Amino acid sequence: MERQIRKVQTGVVIGTKMDKTVVVNVTRRVRHPKYQNLVEKRKKYYAHNESENLKVGDEVSIMETRPLSKLKRWRVVGLVKK
Repeated sequence: MERQIRKVQTGVVIGTKMDKTVVVNVTRRVRHPKYQNLVEKRKKYYAHNESENLKVGDEVSIMETRPLSKLKRWRVVGLVKK
C-alpha cells in the first residue's frame, strides 16, 4: 500500500516564539463567486521546525504531516527565501 501525496504550501513566517514551532501565513488568490475579482485569502498554519533557524519574514515551504500536537499538522520542508 502506497502513501498518498502530501500537500505542500509556501508561506511567510509570522511567529517564532514557541519551542520548535513556527507560525506560517499562507496567502492564496481566489476569484470572488459573484464579482469575479481576485481576492486574497490568508490562513495561519502551525508548523514543526526542528532546526529553529528561521526568523520572522522568511518565506518557507511546509508539508502536511501526521498530528504532532493539538494544532500542529504541518512541518517545515525548507527555506525558500530569507
